[in-house]
Amino acid sequence: MNRREALTSLLAALASSPTWAAPPSVSTLIGTGTPGHSDRQVNNPYGLVTGPDGALYFCDLDNQRIRRLDLRTRRTSTIAGNGERAYAGDGRLATDASLNMPHEVQFDAAGHLYIAERDNHVVRKVDAKTRLISTIAGTGEAGFSGDGGPAIRAQLRQPHSLAVDRARHRLLICDIGNHRLRALNLSTGIIDTIGGTGERQPTPDGARLTGTPLNGPRTVALDRKGDFYLALREGNSIYRIDGATLIAHHIGGTGEQGYSGDGGDARAAKLAGPKGLAWARDTLYVADTENHVIRAIDLKTGIIQTVLGTGRRGDGPEPDPMKCSLARPHGVFADGRGVLYVGDSEAHRIRVLALG
Repeated sequence: MNRREALTSLLAALASSPTWAAPPSVSTLIGTGTPGHSDRQVNNPYGLVTGPDGALYFCDLDNQRIRRLDLRTRRTSTIAGNGERAYAGDGRLATDASLNMPHEVQFDAAGHLYIAERDNHVVRKVDAKTRLISTIAGTGEAGFSGDGGPAIRAQLRQPHSLAVDRARHRLLICDIGNHRLRALNLSTGIIDTIGGTGERQPTPDGARLTGTPLNGPRTVALDRKGDFYLALREGNSIYRIDGATLIAHHIGGTGEQGYSGDGGDARAAKLAGPKGLAWARDTLYVADTENHVIRAIDLKTGIIQTVLGTGRRGDGPEPDPMKCSLARPHGVFADGRGVLYVGDSEAHRIRVLALG
């Protein structure tokens, strides 16, 4: 079975309709291949997610903005950021505030928007009703402090990724510069470390996350059961964390950087700096960034497969996903209806992979 046949077989198995027969295809949602700021252009898109209104929200990294794309009209608007790379604007409208390398965004059940700002070393919140922006974690100065106290007095170091754990009413923060996973209680405002020791050491399979090293926790994603998935950028591996026990289960990557393993056990595959995760039903999608591909781990069988990209840096062509080269993709988001959104960062495009 060749790569395309294997991909078609995998995606057919994932499709929600038993009559699904269309081949997978990829297309550009926004972006021209050159950086810009308009209804047609983006500048290094990173994290992305659909909001309560059904629109796509994304981090337009080098434009220093969070933007909204209406999926019906294809018109864009700015939700946060004035284009200036700085740390300013708390207490004002989010569109008047300055951001500094926003990496990921997430919504909570009330519609509030959270932003991980890497180079401001903070997490900020845009209120759903007032549209005012405020800092909810971090002081603006890089460091590690504050566990057990108010998150606004705690120090972070280059936070990259966020996940809203609605069942436990907390915000998970990948504090990658501190090699820790931290949890902010959204009711009390208290922050704690729930994984990582600050050491850049391997994570043992079956270990409890608390007190266990994490080598570059880059991104985190939750499933419907409350378990979460953690990608280690420097560790080149992926873990499933039991939400109740915090036991870490190794599910992908050998820890050695490379590109291999398609069609086999994901734990024996090589990754290269994974920087994005998206959960959908029984599949975990991985932005295998330095390999310039998107890969899928079947969570029932443990098999990994490339679903988009050639393994070579480039820009297209579309629509065949196995012939479409990518350029350091960072963000992935699965909408649960057979569409995967991809922040094809250095191709300056947001692509959509139609899964069926």
